[in-house]
Amino acid sequence: MGELVLVTGGSGYVAGWCVVELLERGYDVRTTVRGSDKEAAVIAAVSTAVDPAGRLSFAVADLTADDGWDAAMKDVDYVLHVASPLGRNSDDPDALIDAARGGALRVLRAATAAGVKRVVLTSAANAASPASYATDGITDETLWTDPDDPTLIPYRRSKTLAERAAWDFMADYDGPTQLTTILPGAVFGPILTTGTTGSVDIVARMVSGKLPGVPRIGLEIVDVRDLADIHIKAMTEPAAAGERFLATGEFMWMRDMARTLHDGLGARGKQVSTRQLPDFAVKLAARLSDASLGEVIPALGRRNRHSTDKAKRLLGWEPRPANRAVLDCANSLIEHDAA
Repeated sequence: MGELVLVTGGSGYVAGWCVVELLERGYDVRTTVRGSDKEAAVIAAVSTAVDPAGRLSFAVADLTADDGWDAAMKDVDYVLHVASPLGRNSDDPDALIDAARGGALRVLRAATAAGVKRVVLTSAANAASPASYATDGITDETLWTDPDDPTLIPYRRSKTLAERAAWDFMADYDGPTQLTTILPGAVFGPILTTGTTGSVDIVARMVSGKLPGVPRIGLEIVDVRDLADIHIKAMTEPAAAGERFLATGEFMWMRDMARTLHDGLGARGKQVSTRQLPDFAVKLAARLSDASLGEVIPALGRRNRHSTDKAKRLLGWEPRPANRAVLDCANSLIEHDAA
């Protein structure tokens, strides 16, 4: 038997690709699901990219409850804690924060009790960013988002507090288990199934012509396959122990994303609008018709960038260009009839 890696939330977009990459590299994988009824869907999704060949198993555990985590950690060598218990559009910001922080601590308690070698926790670049993205400059992992800033949306606050709680837990822990955190940007790339498309819905809406224009927002795009790769590199690289790694990828304005899709998808790209929406129109829509747009207002015209020099230097990480991730994402959505 090879080394056993536990991946939390195997039905998720990023977790699914982590399972695929681990299996391809010879690891045995156990993944958590909230109920055994999810197992068949995970197997079907993973099997579109790699043959599990009896090396994929399951544990039932929920990040919002204590049950099942000790059993999930049995005989595990490494943990990739990728799952997030709630989406960003929670009606209860405190519940979002409590679930994210509580989930991270449940995983760490069980992992350290089992003597796991290392836990790699998925945080977010939003946890290492200035409060206002309008600040010029390039920042790195030494910056922590201020969770007390009143302008922070609940998602950013939850990610920051969850990662902080993980590092605080490890500061008081005296044992063999190590912690590393990965802070991704906007995750695109191919999908394994239409059941869990994660952050790629924006590409689906662009390809389907449902967006009449694009806001003046820039994204630091990382391909989901490269995100899985950096998790696995950070899992075993000795120099990664106790470190944060930004995995933000290349910066791309949404208008350039639209142009890439319009020009690169042939006939299917003709529906993609490359029209730039003025900031005032986005703000007005957020106030009058679509409250969810309020979360993107702080990012309009963003100028701050993140540096991935540390990941490249210590892990040898080399992500794909952003335009390739966007096009591969769109083509995959089209193949799955999801755009």
